[in-house]
Amino acid sequence: MNIWIDLTNSPHVNFFAEMIRQLQKEHKVILTCRHLANTVEMLDMEGFEYTVVGGHAGASRIKKLLAFPHRVLALTKFLKGKNIDVAISHSGFNLPAAARLLGIPSIYVNDNEHAKANWQAFLFANIVMIPEPLQRLSKRKRWDMLADVIVYPGVKEAIYLHKKGYSLSKNGRLEKIYIRTEPWSAQYYSARKGFMDGLLNELADRYKVYVLPRDDLQKDYYLAKSITGLHVVERTLNLETIVSNCDLFIGAGGTMTRELAILGIPTISIYQGKLLEVDKYLIEHNCMIHNSMLTISEVEQFYKNHKVSDSQEIMQKGRDAFELIVDNLLDIGNGR
Repeated sequence: MNIWIDLTNSPHVNFFAEMIRQLQKEHKVILTCRHLANTVEMLDMEGFEYTVVGGHAGASRIKKLLAFPHRVLALTKFLKGKNIDVAISHSGFNLPAAARLLGIPSIYVNDNEHAKANWQAFLFANIVMIPEPLQRLSKRKRWDMLADVIVYPGVKEAIYLHKKGYSLSKNGRLEKIYIRTEPWSAQYYSARKGFMDGLLNELADRYKVYVLPRDDLQKDYYLAKSITGLHVVERTLNLETIVSNCDLFIGAGGTMTRELAILGIPTISIYQGKLLEVDKYLIEHNCMIHNSMLTISEVEQFYKNHKVSDSQEIMQKGRDAFELIVDNLLDIGNGR
């Protein structure tokens, strides 16, 4: 079977990596991607062969709208004649449309209910797969009127995290803090840039603070600050490196924040937009907290009182979700 996977953002590499390796044992897997954040670097780190088709349109909504049909047509041109049997993406809006034009059945996986282009993917995909925390919202908004919706257990991060063992930092002292910056160019993000600057200054006075920028623009922004004690990570780090060296994680985004929370690292979401249902789910399961107006005293108090959550149930759901997604992919690829 020929399987096409489109990876359009950094988190998609972690999500699909183990799935790709499993599928490659019996099938041919064709990977496409675009230049956004650390996507290409992470694919290189995994050792996968891929083809870059297009880049990111930036923060402009008009440019995003214009870029959508351009990339869809570029994908159809690249894939024509490759005899693809089935396709899948996570939050990649282009794949369902391109697959429909090529007559290829597709699965669209998504866990962000605020993504405005979801409806396009829902219309074109054969199956839409969403996490358990979105089930009630899906019923309320009648997503089943647009697509065949399948709910998978748990949250997406557990789908791939359950496959690996991670060695956590266990020195018992707060020394190293990792911070993931906000998604400046995302269409769903509207908060001001650099809102964490004051907090970063205070934290860097007392601790080793590692900033994980999303792109060169953010990298240059934080390097220009020249704050003593602030380390701007200039190369892409794998998750294992971060986990083994991190005492506390502060995330202004989504996926990486949830990853560290599920793995038991003391985690604070400082996300400035409307929280996703998957974030609320992990907060309810005591995996992390959310504080959009975080102060250094609150950081220290949280670390002092933090208790490692038991994510065993979430990990088990991840194992079940992994098999559910693969089974559905192979089923529609075989015409079932």
